[in-house]
Amino acid sequence: MTHNPQARLALSAICLILAAASTASAGWKEKVLYSFQGGSDGQTPAGGVVFDKAGNLYGANTWGGDLNCLSEGCGTVFQVSPPSRKGGSWTETVLHAFHGPFNGAGDGFNPSGGTIIDAQGNLYGTTTLGGNGPCILLGSHVGCGTVYELSPPTQKGGAWTETILYNFQGGTDGNFPLGDLVFDGVGDLYGATYFGGGKGTTCNPYYGGNCGTVFRLSPPEKKGSAWTEKILHSFAGAPDGADPNGGLVLDSNGAVYGMTYYGGNANEECGSVGCGTVFKVGPPAKKGEDWSEKVLHRFDGQDGGSPTAGVIFNDGNLYGTTSAGPPNGYGLIFQLKKPSDGVHSWTDTVLYLFKDGNDGAYPDAGLIFDTHGNIYGTATESSTRGGDVFQLKPPKKKGGAWSLGVVHDFTGDPDGADSAAGLVSDKNGNLYSTTQIGGTGACSRGGCGTVFEASP
Repeated sequence: MTHNPQARLALSAICLILAAASTASAGWKEKVLYSFQGGSDGQTPAGGVVFDKAGNLYGANTWGGDLNCLSEGCGTVFQVSPPSRKGGSWTETVLHAFHGPFNGAGDGFNPSGGTIIDAQGNLYGTTTLGGNGPCILLGSHVGCGTVYELSPPTQKGGAWTETILYNFQGGTDGNFPLGDLVFDGVGDLYGATYFGGGKGTTCNPYYGGNCGTVFRLSPPEKKGSAWTEKILHSFAGAPDGADPNGGLVLDSNGAVYGMTYYGGNANEECGSVGCGTVFKVGPPAKKGEDWSEKVLHRFDGQDGGSPTAGVIFNDGNLYGTTSAGPPNGYGLIFQLKKPSDGVHSWTDTVLYLFKDGNDGAYPDAGLIFDTHGNIYGTATESSTRGGDVFQLKPPKKKGGAWSLGVVHDFTGDPDGADSAAGLVSDKNGNLYSTTQIGGTGACSRGGCGTVFEASP
């Protein structure tokens, strides 16, 4: 399997064949809300977006911002606000430019996912690098990654305040946090680090071993004190998982679910590293005991491989995407059905297989459901090679096939391209997300990325 986002991560750390449009696009309209311009403005969105109560959208950029940090900047957190009058333009504001660990700044470097928001309007996210951790890359101290919080100003027009909640330390701790965070009901944050954890020796060609972690960050009892980190599970490689993607979900019992890019079955298709897994990390029966991990499914290449996102729950079942599989394929959408007795294995079903790239290819992000049971997601490539937003409709009859339609096919400048982030929807069913390139910005890869809306 050649579609490997780990190569993208390494690059990030160091520095259109038309086809017939699907019927799903009928009636849908796409609009670029904002085109990033690079430089101090930011470029290459690191994940999707999230709403606040006023309708503003928030997210993070991998690059841009403080050009004294690096020539391309160390990343930003941004706000995109709706127009004050009908027909006006959305406006973007850089809320924070990361300064990196260089010259003693000790800040984050390279955001690696979108942001999440709490009831008070505070934003939370991760940076793959930065902080005060001891990690070295290509002979330079780059830090092991951070979890950050951005708090809104107390007075309108004031500056947002950044707080580093946790600095990863590598080794038995995690490093290279990846993907979105998630809250539980008491305010704890959960996430994943792609590397670190102290287990496994073949997962990390850049930092030297260790296969990643699932972690929890708990807020202090006294305001202003330090948050507390706990490693819930350290991955060990095949047959366990390796290199978790982030984008975790929790069930009502506090168990954590996600996917790993590697690990699982070692076979001819995937080699010794495995094709990836779906896992569950459950809380202990007694306070103070260790959390336990269970692999719910090991991909074998024929049923998918190399998942690059997390899973979502719907009706007690798990749904997700794999960026590859079957051999020489373009990726797929799957369902893991929970056993009714709680004892037997979860059952894997391929709901849709991307066939030839014209309907989409290499989905790198998670999925969302609407109230009618339709699934929406993004694919990084498509008939135009710009990626697309797709809709997957359930069968009308039990046992029938799910049907996929393309909501929008990205075409590049001035439209977006490389749609690699998950979607969010508003109360009217409009979809919002980002593209990593495209738009009107003059970045080297063909645009600096966009924030877009797709409306039915």
